[in-house]
Amino acid sequence: MANLKASKKSARKDEKRRVQNKALKTRIKNLTKKMLEEKDPEKKKSYLNLLYSFYDKAVKRNIVKKNTASRKKSKLTKIVMKQLQPQGK
Repeated sequence: MANLKASKKSARKDEKRRVQNKALKTRIKNLTKKMLEEKDPEKKKSYLNLLYSFYDKAVKRNIVKKNTASRKKSKLTKIVMKQLQPQGK
């Protein structure tokens, strides 16, 4: 347990940040699952746009590394575009 006043304050701030960061990561994961289960193409695209926004915010706040976010956005886009294409030759 922290003894100094400043270290106690730092511990409180760290906990608050940890909760906020976890909430954003959870929101990204849940939205990804929801998007992949969705059948409507328009909703899929809107979910994809939201995911882009959340990943960009996470990068800006240093919650997710830039390359990780870029890789995941690219992979999700490929999945969505493949699902939106008509099945056939």
